Amino acid sequence: MSTESNNEAIDVKMMSCASCGKSEVDEVKLKECDDCDLVRYCSDECQENHAIQHEEHCKKRAAELRDELLFRQPDSSYLGDCPICCLPLSLDPTKSTMYNCCSKVICIGCAYTNQMREIERKLSFKCPFCREPAPTKLERDKRRMKRIEVNDPVALCREGIEQYGEGNYERSFEYMMKAAELGDVEAHYKLSLLYYSGQGVEEDMGKKIHHLEEAAIGGHPYARYTLGCDEWNNNNNAERAVKHWIIGATQGGDDSINNLMFAFKQGHVSKDDLAAALRAHQVAVDATKSPQREAVEEFVRSRTRVE
Repeated sequence: MSTESNNEAIDVKMMSCASCGKSEVDEVKLKECDDCDLVRYCSDECQENHAIQHEEHCKKRAAELRDELLFRQPDSSYLGDCPICCLPLSLDPTKSTMYNCCSKVICIGCAYTNQMREIERKLSFKCPFCREPAPTKLERDKRRMKRIEVNDPVALCREGIEQYGEGNYERSFEYMMKAAELGDVEAHYKLSLLYYSGQGVEEDMGKKIHHLEEAAIGGHPYARYTLGCDEWNNNNNAERAVKHWIIGATQGGDDSINNLMFAFKQGHVSKDDLAAALRAHQVAVDATKSPQREAVEEFVRSRTRVE
């Protein structure tokens, strides 16, 4: 049977209930299976009656759909762009700053340029993005809590990090979980670490992998790297590991590049694929550079040499 005929057969099948065969008409609305796109049902009762017969095909298709989503190349890293210069933010956390007033992450180039302008013109210090005056520590804490109260996922994740640093692991988990539910990618990554270590929550390797995958889908290169390591070390699946590392490398992840080079020496990566990954990695790194950012880095290096 041709591919076209198969597609037509699938379309016809999707127009009727997989359990009772009732066709979709005005008074009958079919709904897809919750986990796959293979069948539709006219009622919850029909879905329950068909569950045993459909279970094996459903699990297989659900896994295929999950992999399609998991191994799709993200448009950018989870950090996105600096909201001022609109250039991609560096993966290096020391090269950007989050401002509590608006929960915006600003690159060091824009933050430094704004600060120099304020010093030269003898202006009061303000947030480079929302222009709120620089707060005292007490005001900064109040602003952070205000962002938390309105369920700002970035602020919730940051508070989770603060709570973890103070040893309040259960509180950290609560903030991270809420931030993850609101779509914060970094929170998913941090949750994977908590589930792995058992800090603030019971150890659960299944949930660790789930949150790593959610973070990777959202463009987190370190989650990609970790998933690749899990496939390589625990599942003995070099093919899937390499897929993860290639995606991580194209987002600028140094760890993924290093592991790809190791996998190449082991014969699991072709020369062409490694070369393509190296080029994509360099493009991602170069995209985070600008004259303003490089000027700040040079200033920091000069201060280090003097000290």
